[in-house]
Amino acid sequence: MRRYGKDADEDDIRNRPGRKGSRPRTRIRPKHEDADEGMILTVDRGRLTCLVDAGTKREREVTAMKARELGRKGVVVGDIVHLVGDLSGEPDTLARIVRVEERTSVLRRTADDDDPYERIVVANADQLAIVTALADPEPRPRLIDRCLVAAYDAGMEPLLVLTKSDLASAEPLLESYAPLGITYVVTRRDELATAGAEAVREHLRGLSTVFIGHSGVGKTTLVNALVPQHQRITGNVNAVTGRGRHTTVSALALRLPPPPGTKPGSKKALDPGWVIDTPGFRSFGLSHIDPSRVIHAFPDLEPGTEDCPRACSHDEKDCALDAWVADGHADPARLYSLRRLLASRETREGEHERDQEREGG
Repeated sequence: MRRYGKDADEDDIRNRPGRKGSRPRTRIRPKHEDADEGMILTVDRGRLTCLVDAGTKREREVTAMKARELGRKGVVVGDIVHLVGDLSGEPDTLARIVRVEERTSVLRRTADDDDPYERIVVANADQLAIVTALADPEPRPRLIDRCLVAAYDAGMEPLLVLTKSDLASAEPLLESYAPLGITYVVTRRDELATAGAEAVREHLRGLSTVFIGHSGVGKTTLVNALVPQHQRITGNVNAVTGRGRHTTVSALALRLPPPPGTKPGSKKALDPGWVIDTPGFRSFGLSHIDPSRVIHAFPDLEPGTEDCPRACSHDEKDCALDAWVADGHADPARLYSLRRLLASRETREGEHERDQEREGG
């Protein structure tokens, strides 16, 4: 069938564009100078919830997605981003994330020590709260050590939060970590709704704190007590396996309530601190961490490494730290703690329980 008249000219003929389109590609990307700043609160199946205009009367949560121009750059909870599009926060609206600010800290882990793929847990956090139950389930010291290594590698301050002290004493565990000088807080289940939660909050004020711990230690119960206006689902420990059930399935940033008696509009009211709840885990791989960076968390030992052989693991015959400590420059317990943390990187998760038996805990 004839598509054009008998007098058709070139203007009547439609040219089919090439497979990649007719417009030439360019490396120039829009600057989006009018983009608004926001913070990622949670990520769910490609949709990101962002807090925009934080601390103002216009504060709101906006649903967004990554712009294509970001490519494969990942966006995680805690990231500071810039958004364009519909920023009203109304239902069924969608904004675009066009830029991600440089991160001040990154907490990473791998699924296990043989996994080459590292996962970013959260960005821009100041503190890592390692939540451990004193009983039901039993403490896993080697797992705590691994979390400490990850905190030191990320440049974050560790905070040891011991739960369920009504079931067992905290003293044996605290004694083993005393040489590290780690800040700690001990809680009881029957006090979480009152003084217990406030004692933990005192260590969180004005900071962004990631809460991490294996399943069943009471992490989500603690977060619910700290931020009572937002309740997350909790679960019970399996009586047969002694393990908890994963009830938190995605990381979520929650703003702490301001301290009692805080003046509205004050800095404490606008920036009371953030709690980032993370899914429970049963393994914490460290294959992505360079052991040589762990020594930076021991400033009293670091000068003693100047005479170490090249690429010293700090746990070998020729390590200069032995002589440094023997000469009285540092506490021997600190060297033992360093080597214990370095050894934890090589300890597989299945060996944690055997380690506990050797330690009597």
